[in-house]
Amino acid sequence: MSLDTATVRRVAALARIRLPEEEVARVQGELNGILGWIEQLQAVDTDGVEPMAGGTPEGIAAMPLRDDVVTDGAQAAKVLANAPDREGEYFGVPKVVE
Repeated sequence: MSLDTATVRRVAALARIRLPEEEVARVQGELNGILGWIEQLQAVDTDGVEPMAGGTPEGIAAMPLRDDVVTDGAQAAKVLANAPDREGEYFGVPKVVE
């Protein structure tokens, strides 16, 4: 499969990417290269290969999870060390609403 310049422009428009006319040929080459790699991957025989989730046969489901505990981080001094303005243990910000 190969993309023509009209398709490259359409893809850029759908992706909301401003693509100057002088860049169309370069992007066309890059997208065609990507599609070439995809075609190579599709040609690989994967019959008999079990799908995996992650890099191990057990996949992500076997990874240990930590308890989700909410804390304040106990690092207020470090967090505020470079703050331009402080008010106690909070960032000082200018008043926006009058």
